[in-house]
Amino acid sequence: MSARWLGRISYEAAMALQVEIAGRKAEVPDAPDELLLLEHDPVFTIGRTPDLSSLGDPRALPAPLVTINRGGQATWHGPGQLVAYPLVDLRRRGSDLHRYLRDVEEFAIGLCAGFGVATTRREGLTGAWVGERKIVSIGVGVRRWITMHGFALNVCGPLDGFDHITPCGLGGVTMTSLEREGVQGVDVGKVAAMAADLWERNGSI
Repeated sequence: MSARWLGRISYEAAMALQVEIAGRKAEVPDAPDELLLLEHDPVFTIGRTPDLSSLGDPRALPAPLVTINRGGQATWHGPGQLVAYPLVDLRRRGSDLHRYLRDVEEFAIGLCAGFGVATTRREGLTGAWVGERKIVSIGVGVRRWITMHGFALNVCGPLDGFDHITPCGLGGVTMTSLEREGVQGVDVGKVAAMAADLWERNGSI
């Protein structure tokens, strides 16, 4: 299947699967794009940057910290958040990473719209926003022109993991979720099912 719901898995397991798929796709140019949909055990991540200020005191974080091959500052993943990892061959898209980022944003905006939540872009920032509140975080990496990582949509439940960091390095940002924006009875599995349907209908992201 090109879209897979993996349930709740560790960050390490998801990373290993991404590396495996990305390596295979790099060697097989006509391999289909794939979308991994999942929920993580609590974890903090940050891109490879010398600026670690968004972490605050890394020793005080209440969950493991992983440094990964994506752009961007610190974020949190955990229960109640849908994480989507598209593995897309950018060689078939003109090797245009900037355009791909906009495509990821558009996909996430459409996913939120499917639950009646209107989101927008903000000039100079990645992600999707409800007014001034951030609901989708985006961070991507590329290995041999195959994309890794992707976006995280806050669905339901506590968001207190973000209280321990400066999310995406944006001081004063308020994080929100589908539930906080008034969507009732929503869970990660339901949102993953809609994301898979949107992916299948579009043929990719």
